[in-house]
Amino acid sequence: MPKNSKVVKRELNNEITESVKDLLSNEDSADEAFKKSELIVDVQEEKDRDIEESEVEDERPAWNSKLQYILAQVGFSVGLGNVWRFPYLCQKNGGGAYLLPYLILLLVIGIPLFFLELSVGQRIRRGSIGVWNYISPKLGGIGFASCIVCYFVALYYNVIIGWTLFYFSQSFQQPLPWDQCPLAKNGSHTFIEPECEKSSATTYYWYREALNISSSISESGGLNWRMAVCLLVAWTLVCLAMIKGIQSSGKIMYFSSLFPYVVLICFLIRALLLNGSTDGIRHMFTPKLEIMLEPKVWREAATQVFFALGLGFGGVIAFSSYNKRDNNCHFDAVLVSFINFFTSVLATLVVFAVLGFKANVVIERCIAQNSEMIIKFVKMGNISQDIIPHHINLSAVTAEDYYLLYDVIEKVKEEEFPVLHLNSCQIEDELNKAVQGTGLAFIAFTEAMTHFPASPFWSVMFFLMLINLGLGSMFGTIEGIITPIVDTFKVRKEILTVICCLLAFGVGLIFVQHSGNYFVTMFDDYSATLPLLIVVILENIAVSFVYGIDKFIEDLKDMLGFAPSRYYYYMWKYISPLILLSLLIASVVNMGLSPPGYNAWIEDKASEEFLSYPLWGMVLCISLMVFAILPVPVVFIVRCFNLIDDTSGNLASVTYKRGRVLKEPVNLEGDDASLIHGKIPSEMSSPHFGKNIYRKQSGSPTLDTAPNGRYGIGYLMADMPDTPDMPESDL
Repeated sequence: MPKNSKVVKRELNNEITESVKDLLSNEDSADEAFKKSELIVDVQEEKDRDIEESEVEDERPAWNSKLQYILAQVGFSVGLGNVWRFPYLCQKNGGGAYLLPYLILLLVIGIPLFFLELSVGQRIRRGSIGVWNYISPKLGGIGFASCIVCYFVALYYNVIIGWTLFYFSQSFQQPLPWDQCPLAKNGSHTFIEPECEKSSATTYYWYREALNISSSISESGGLNWRMAVCLLVAWTLVCLAMIKGIQSSGKIMYFSSLFPYVVLICFLIRALLLNGSTDGIRHMFTPKLEIMLEPKVWREAATQVFFALGLGFGGVIAFSSYNKRDNNCHFDAVLVSFINFFTSVLATLVVFAVLGFKANVVIERCIAQNSEMIIKFVKMGNISQDIIPHHINLSAVTAEDYYLLYDVIEKVKEEEFPVLHLNSCQIEDELNKAVQGTGLAFIAFTEAMTHFPASPFWSVMFFLMLINLGLGSMFGTIEGIITPIVDTFKVRKEILTVICCLLAFGVGLIFVQHSGNYFVTMFDDYSATLPLLIVVILENIAVSFVYGIDKFIEDLKDMLGFAPSRYYYYMWKYISPLILLSLLIASVVNMGLSPPGYNAWIEDKASEEFLSYPLWGMVLCISLMVFAILPVPVVFIVRCFNLIDDTSGNLASVTYKRGRVLKEPVNLEGDDASLIHGKIPSEMSSPHFGKNIYRKQSGSPTLDTAPNGRYGIGYLMADMPDTPDMPESDL
């Protein structure tokens, strides 16, 4: 029957009405409650279902366009890690050779698992809680666990955005405030701040001016009020952007997702015109094949793939739940994954072009200082003038001449050479000092920009780019919290968003103490890595083994209109679970071998020093991991032993089926229901060309719609033609 045929639909409705009247006429006249009830009939033919489903679609918001949705997914997956972690891992793990294991793991676990999350979100049209309740109620704790992890990550991730806002506000100065070391006065004597002189101007500004950091995690030092204000601004921006859901955040995505690419391209063009940029890029992509064979490289590549795509957070599922059911989510998974990869490569080019320029500046300064030392040694007679090549002018030594002179002095003064303390000033040594995380953004990159012409402009652009990258990821993270709760508990999104942001700001004040940076490190190391790995492993198991990979493939075929490649079948069922379990074991072993601690800034030494966490810090680290994953076993036990009465009507305690909501069967995981057809034994076709009768109980409250826009929990199902003598109490 054509989907849009109104005439055929009217005839069908007339036929159904007559059938209902006949059915009612045979009922006991004394049963007034039944006569007053509302009857709705669902013909089981698949095409008729499509008609009804399309016309009784729920009022779930939808993306204004496919571009807006893609930008939202790109904004969520492309974050600060693409700019300051991927380049570091690439440099650390074999340069250009690192790209090969990363690409392999992107194809093996990245795209398949990303496709899986997109698929379940789009089909079930709910957040992570509703999706995993649907797939397997006993594993419904997966959704709650991902919400908790999202909240932990949001707490400290927005602190980083606050730091970026502070640097952004300080960038409108010439010269930049971190350009030179500050001067201190002692009576009439003026001198350079010793802490700054021992480190560098940018390092001093980060630790002392911006963070005003304490010497250990146990020394709170009170609130850093400037950072507290920046954190308040960051949460205000997130709240205003998310308060209307995708209607507000979706429009912002056009700017927050596209602007970073404009800045990265501008930075790349500008950096390539700087002296020494090619040295950085050459160093970056010089393959170190021997390093690529180490197991640690593959473990770190797998972890980066895992976090780069935002797997397990729930944001991917939340965003895809606002799509149309027939959207080609396979194309979206491949597109977003490769956009993420090429963004990482682009950011790596920019970072190492800039660091190559910075390294050349440092090397020039090193050569100048060591040339002055050689001149002094010549005057003092420690070095003979005769060993210096005649063509070298010590007052203006080039890099090539200095390397030649250094080699000559080293050979002639073989035994006395270490006493001279001359530096080789090799650019490779400087480039090998590439750092990750906040060290790259707030120390190394800021120092490089001080040497740029019009440095305030480039500083403003850089930190504005970081703000947009951070906000794009925050939108997806908060959506991974808000959407599941709204879908499950039917609270108002505006109120929930405000409460969520206010609570997060209150808790986030621990990160803007003078010791706050150490808490950021703790949450980054312990609140997300292991819990998210466990969440994604359980997601894979729930779909592939509990729900059934064959049924899931059939569901995808029905939803997409084509069968996905068998490649995904083997990845989901065999390869991905094995790799994820191996990654989990490797992460646990690595965590066990690495002493739990943090790098503290010691003011007297003007350098970092590794310190172990105190006892309460260890307890907090373990508590973060346990609390994040606790909902999984709790929900499993509660639903296995029916510890909570499921008649409460809570959407979290029911299982969604096609066109209806059913009480959770005791043996749901073992039945043959599917996402698309939703058949259970009581729904199978009968010899009477069965029509499923839905009866709304008289006196029932206004109903919430089920995920597919059909009927809420006030409806009970009965297969009337198959059970004509069934009493009303059994319906």
